Amino acid sequence: MAGLSPSGGINVFWHEGMLKHDTGNGVFDTGMDPGFLDVLEKHPENSERLRNMVSILKRGPISPYISWHSGTPALISHLLSFHTPEYINELVQADRDGGKELCSGTFLNPGSWDAALLAAGTALSAMKHILDGHGKIAYALVRPPGHHAQPSQADGYCFLNNAGLAVQLALNAGCAKVAVIDIDVHYGNGTAEGFYHSDKVLTISLHMNHGSWGPSHPQSGSVDEIGEGEGFGYNLNIPLPNGTGDRGYAYAMNQLVVPAIQKYEPEMMVLVVGQDSSAFDPNGRQCLTTEGYRDIGQIVRKLADKYSDGRLLIVQEGGYQVTYSAYCLHATLEGVLNLPSPLLSDPIAYYPEDELMTTKVIEAIKKFQNSTAPFLKGG
Repeated sequence: MAGLSPSGGINVFWHEGMLKHDTGNGVFDTGMDPGFLDVLEKHPENSERLRNMVSILKRGPISPYISWHSGTPALISHLLSFHTPEYINELVQADRDGGKELCSGTFLNPGSWDAALLAAGTALSAMKHILDGHGKIAYALVRPPGHHAQPSQADGYCFLNNAGLAVQLALNAGCAKVAVIDIDVHYGNGTAEGFYHSDKVLTISLHMNHGSWGPSHPQSGSVDEIGEGEGFGYNLNIPLPNGTGDRGYAYAMNQLVVPAIQKYEPEMMVLVVGQDSSAFDPNGRQCLTTEGYRDIGQIVRKLADKYSDGRLLIVQEGGYQVTYSAYCLHATLEGVLNLPSPLLSDPIAYYPEDELMTTKVIEAIKKFQNSTAPFLKGG
């Protein structure tokens, strides 16, 4: 399905083979049947969420701005640019053995490995499209998600770090500096871990203040996880209070993200999107509505236009409310397109918010980052 010319729209990379990752049923994401419930729900990271994202982009009012491209599977050699051989061998063996629960809630079932290879390869294809000069803005519509996958372990429904692999491809292609802005409701700990010792990648994560959730996710996402060695100061965590909402996120973007990008001046930008920051997501408590997502899209687009020659890769992560996630994705891309007015009205329309606590938290984070990160000092 063709849309506007690549320079005037968004190149979406997708492959339906990613729908074959079956995460099963149970109590929320546990895969457990306690024996006393008549109805076991689907795992939150199920294929229906992406089916709605695909369909809203194909049949929704944004469709004229979308150009569709097919993703291809990643090769094992591609994966080793971010992940360790031992970890990849573990995944391959788990697939050969018929499946494995790699950590809590993260099930590699028959078909999952092929889907994961497609997700990684699709993200790489989207980044290559930009690097080769075929278009400025590309969106990798992928699952399983990836930003929790660390170089040596799975975590949080993620097997392979799709965004991290794409960032490494950009570095290998000669990009001196890449900035990653992650707005998924959970800390992008895997991406951060992969570049924690590098000043070539600025990782910024806005997430709810959830802390560590066990051995697979030892990182807490706190402000003091700021990078090490040459990477000291180049991992900026923005843990936000539960219920932050549209105005709070806009304030965080303008007070913390925009100044960091202005000082870093990246040659490539990556927006890691998760609609689990929305007002009605089962995995998050951050209360963003379509208006908030649209604002974030506009801010990131302006930054890309100014600092990375308009080059922007968008990579899909979470978002588990099957209907509203699609609407929030639509709004994010409307913002990235800088459309003059919303193409879709918000089916929720209103959610009360009070940004007073959020403002205080953001000011405290700003004070810490400006006094700690060398490239921000004096900001």
